[in-house]
Amino acid sequence: MGGTALAGGLGTSRAAAAPRRRPTTYVLVHGTHSAGAFWMPIARELTLRGHRVVMVDQPRHGAQAFVPESYQRQDLDAMAVEPSPLKGLGLDDYEARVTGVVRRAAHYGPVVLVGHSLGGVSVSRVGDAVPHLLHHLCYMAAFCPSRTLPTADACTAAPENANAVSPVELTVGDPDQLGVLRLNFRTGDSRGLALLKEMICADYPDADFRRILAGMQTDEPITAYAGRAVGRADSWGRVPRTYLRFGQDRTIATALQDRMVTEADALTPGNRFRVHDFPEASHVGPLDPASVAEALDALAA
Repeated sequence: MGGTALAGGLGTSRAAAAPRRRPTTYVLVHGTHSAGAFWMPIARELTLRGHRVVMVDQPRHGAQAFVPESYQRQDLDAMAVEPSPLKGLGLDDYEARVTGVVRRAAHYGPVVLVGHSLGGVSVSRVGDAVPHLLHHLCYMAAFCPSRTLPTADACTAAPENANAVSPVELTVGDPDQLGVLRLNFRTGDSRGLALLKEMICADYPDADFRRILAGMQTDEPITAYAGRAVGRADSWGRVPRTYLRFGQDRTIATALQDRMVTEADALTPGNRFRVHDFPEASHVGPLDPASVAEALDALAA
């Protein structure tokens, strides 16, 4: 009886000493004119699946957002000249913000870094900076610059993006003077609203479209679009990576998404993109976040 009790005690001790699998941390990086809160529906799904999630706010976004006083009043003449504290911010600032989060998160387990839209340039930069801290990289309808398309601006100007919708006619003020691309998301103009909806989420009900607009920010520094963000084969290129391909994207056309994937694979043929296709998804992804969360959940394995 004593021997049985001792054996049982040893078994309990071994079980208690066995290391527990540490949870994966998903570091989620928003796109242009957006904020970390964009990720809330997907973050909720990932958390309920047992993961840790950090929704990054880039500098002067989200909790640190700059809201022009003239934007609040809808004074477009004043809005065209009101200075922006985002002027001069660039990819070095964005990469430093995300890398700092990744460094802290990596102490507690594997890190999956995910970027949407313009957030892809930060993913590439961070992949070069700290590849040893990253379990997986994921681009969700995001820019993945290459040697032939080294910046977000170059990607946007590629012939594969010719049928994308441009927000140029919605620009307020001179971007070169302001140092930012400033958009008026509170417009009541029916043509402007139709253009924004086509760009962002043409398939969404109007109420959900307005909810998304409410979370958008007026300013994005033009240097973020112009900054080089080409991943190196010996750093970024050794991290496993996935692309979530949105088939009805009118901001980053699907043909451009395909070209970026092809050029990345040519750089690192031994480590190619895993592509998950969402044929009906617009730029912000499906209204129901479950399918995207499921694809992200699989990256923790």
